[in-house]
Amino acid sequence: MTETSKLTSEVRLLAAIAYGESSTQDKYEEMAALASVMVRQIKARRYSTIDAFTSKDKNFSFVRTDGNARYAMLMKATEKGIEKSPAMSNAVKAARNAFSGGTDYSNGAYFWDGADIKSNYKNHAKVRSGIHITDPAHNIYGISDSGKTRILYKTVKKKVDGHVKIVQEEIGRYSWVYESSAGVGGTIFWRYGRDWATVTRAKEYK
Repeated sequence: MTETSKLTSEVRLLAAIAYGESSTQDKYEEMAALASVMVRQIKARRYSTIDAFTSKDKNFSFVRTDGNARYAMLMKATEKGIEKSPAMSNAVKAARNAFSGGTDYSNGAYFWDGADIKSNYKNHAKVRSGIHITDPAHNIYGISDSGKTRILYKTVKKKVDGHVKIVQEEIGRYSWVYESSAGVGGTIFWRYGRDWATVTRAKEYK
């Protein structure tokens, strides 16, 4: 049995997403990292399949709906065609690796970005929220951290000298929302920073 024989619809779909989302460097490790994030997301969000997740939440991976040529190519390819293409074969291998709980090259990421984080740096949503590169090896685009200390407060009533006053109490503080977990091929992988997640009580996958 070859790596591309007897493709299930789920393996093909995940492979096509990883292939479509990855850079044209066609690195196995990059596609495997992307596939691992997708599998981690469906488990965290309690979807039963990749198809159910990407059909319901069209904003997480746009390749199914934005006319991505690489995604379409793999979805339409015959198994023999995939077998003849080292890049598409690696995408299938990456999907199977993710489904089987193999090596996670994203290092526990829940999100990713490609070249647009550099080309659209000033207006990029993650940059505006605050990013932190945790390891120079992750910084494949040579971008700068955008974090700054932010303090969250809550309004409370307190009795001061016999009078009730409304005051602001600090809940907590954080310096960035996203921190890098890996940089592979043309993709930077992210997870939430611990301080931000703790202060906001955010779910790590949303």
